Amino acid sequence: MAEFGIFLLRVSVGALMAFGHGWPKFQKVLAGDPVKFPDPLGLGGELSFYLVVGAEFFCSILLILGLFTRLSLIPLAFTMCVAAFIQHSGDPFPKVELPLLYLGAYLTLLCTGAGSFRLQDKILSVRSNNRVIDFLFN
Repeated sequence: MAEFGIFLLRVSVGALMAFGHGWPKFQKVLAGDPVKFPDPLGLGGELSFYLVVGAEFFCSILLILGLFTRLSLIPLAFTMCVAAFIQHSGDPFPKVELPLLYLGAYLTLLCTGAGSFRLQDKILSVRSNNRVIDFLFN
């Protein structure tokens, strides 16, 4: 039952982020719309936007599928840290709550991994004597 819980958390959080936040931003990229986006890290608004699109859409799709789960969670968790602690640092709690909820789910999945119900087991197996590589890829 715990494995199903991990699967449910992974798919629901991934889908909510990918299609609720990432897809609308990715559509702006596809449409060639001009980028107006905050620059909380001093990288430039346009680069910040593309990095957020990569995390929120593409990494979330990997999360849903159970491919490179822990690797995909790193940019997702980082994006939520920036959103909660930098971009919304002076905002009231309701503005910070959603990024913190996503961050909590991402950190939980970072600890548990993708669980048993993942596509990676079907198409790819990464085995190494290095514990860091095993942790990140399995």
